[in-house]
Amino acid sequence: MTVSDPFNVLLLGAGMVNFGTIEGPWCHTTRIENAEQQLGIKRAADVVGYSTSQVFPNIEAAARGLSAESTPHLIIFGIPPNFRGSSLSGSDAELQAQHHFPRAALFLEKPITSGTAEDAKSVSSLLSSAGTRTSVGYMLRYLEATQQMKRIIQEHNLTVTATIAMYLMAYEFAGTNDRVSYFDLRQEPGPIVSQATHIVDLCRYLAGSEADLDTVLAHVLEVSEAPGRLSRCTFESDIPDEFSIPRITDAIWKWESGATATLVHGVALHDGGYDTELTVLADGWKLKLVDPYGTPQLHVRRPGQEITEVTTYTSDDPFYTEVSSFIDIIGDSASDRAVLCSYDDAIATYELTWAIRAAGEVSATKRKAKRM
Repeated sequence: MTVSDPFNVLLLGAGMVNFGTIEGPWCHTTRIENAEQQLGIKRAADVVGYSTSQVFPNIEAAARGLSAESTPHLIIFGIPPNFRGSSLSGSDAELQAQHHFPRAALFLEKPITSGTAEDAKSVSSLLSSAGTRTSVGYMLRYLEATQQMKRIIQEHNLTVTATIAMYLMAYEFAGTNDRVSYFDLRQEPGPIVSQATHIVDLCRYLAGSEADLDTVLAHVLEVSEAPGRLSRCTFESDIPDEFSIPRITDAIWKWESGATATLVHGVALHDGGYDTELTVLADGWKLKLVDPYGTPQLHVRRPGQEITEVTTYTSDDPFYTEVSSFIDIIGDSASDRAVLCSYDDAIATYELTWAIRAAGEVSATKRKAKRM
């Protein structure tokens, strides 16, 4: 493929994950009907590549309607996770895409599914057997700061002793833009599986070890408890307490290496940006990633030093790096760029986030029983 060759992309989903939002580009769409409006905005702005874009109601219709010259090289899955990650009809978008467009590479948003990990593993096996290239949207792996942390760990042959992660959500705007479903456990899998998954995945990526799922423990703050009544969650009034998401999840576990892990997720802040950070400890070392969604900083304390070195990355765009790396690989099999999160890798993160959610539910049930 040369620079002048067309590169065709099929976008699945016409909502915020593919076209942006005031919260950021991580919100999933639930509709396709606004696609023409969104494409109209792109065309009016003379954005290259949208002048001949077409809209279809589903993958099968796209297969029928696209010409041979328009066959996609890349399919971006910006649809909710309940439509993928399974071989069941209606939840098998990857398999439909592979069937109709067998040569296309697949880029999937997280979480990998809302079904079982076992179903997702079956899908992964089928895609692997077909030789389908996949990449999953854990974009924080592609941050320059993250890659520097990885290099430090590798170059100094460090053994990680602990990962300590915090993800504080600014919840006020999440009730707008048809995102009330985020707060309803009947519609979405909750803040750990659908949001904290990013920081959990980063813990896995840097820990150098998989989680021992049998060691996962968690406590949650529920909406029914006095501190769980948030002043600006007025949009949540129609959700029964038993189906409302926890406000705080505080989890610990062990990595198989023996290192420890701590995670705090909070639906806690009002308007504005999220507050997210990850600390990795090793013998003599402290590496801390701060503000990965905004202007990332890497804080490094080395052996024999009390002063912390701080590096600020002002022009890093992990979304661009992630997608451009995948396109390079698709277009050139000899490319030295790498997919940093495969389908199988994403399933392991999915299993860990569900283990955390389940542990929180177990502890909440025990606490309620004690109060009765």
